[in-house]
Amino acid sequence: MRRAFSTLGLPGRPLAEVIRLATDHGWAGLELRCAPGEPVHPGLTAAARDRVRRALDRAGLTPLAVAGYTGVAAPGEDGPVAAALLDQLRLAADLGAAHVRVFPQGGEGWIAEADLRAARRLAAVADRAAALGVRVLLETHDSHRGGRDVARVLDLVAHPAIGALWDLLHTRLAGETPSATWGALRPHLGYVQVKDVIGRSDLTPVPLGAGSLPIGACVRLLPADCWVSWEYEAPWYPDAAPLGDLLGPGARYLDALRS
Repeated sequence: MRRAFSTLGLPGRPLAEVIRLATDHGWAGLELRCAPGEPVHPGLTAAARDRVRRALDRAGLTPLAVAGYTGVAAPGEDGPVAAALLDQLRLAADLGAAHVRVFPQGGEGWIAEADLRAARRLAAVADRAAALGVRVLLETHDSHRGGRDVARVLDLVAHPAIGALWDLLHTRLAGETPSATWGALRPHLGYVQVKDVIGRSDLTPVPLGAGSLPIGACVRLLPADCWVSWEYEAPWYPDAAPLGDLLGPGARYLDALRS
């Protein structure tokens, strides 16, 4: 298992501070939240992108993904979605990140239409993603929480540059067991996001192993070289404990699961 964490847990913090925390506590990679006010976003100049890449290289950290918020199944025109995806793909390539994370956001309508929208838009950027050496990963989230839901879209696309990101919380909320999700996503899987929460009725983030999610059952299914990224949803839970204080114990917890 290769360990990463998402900069979502350290909102707005300078990249140098994030890098220091990662290296101090033995984390090998970073999921780079791509949003306004963060160190990484599509508006970065070429020089700024180069500085980010060199800083990560010097620290020996892998930029696992550019974690964007594009909804590939969202109602509306295809053009803006494809444009946003291409911007994020170029950013990921410039930073040396292997993945771009996207959401479904299919809304409340007929799910078959959402599947087709997502598949059409992902297929439209797939060849460009492959040329850049970046893989687009559709996360188990919102309208497509289950592994089966995401796999259904990916089977329509059938392109190696388009894959899946398994968010353990959302597959749990969809009622899937880890083994069922693994069975659905195994042919498509890019990496896995883990987290822990108090329970279904209270999604406040807690230290890994202190909540209700089946992290061990998930991690033990994965190949030894699979990336596992801790996504700590700090921006929406300001009373949660600071992530920086939890990174050391979190790394030890994940290591113990595979020992």
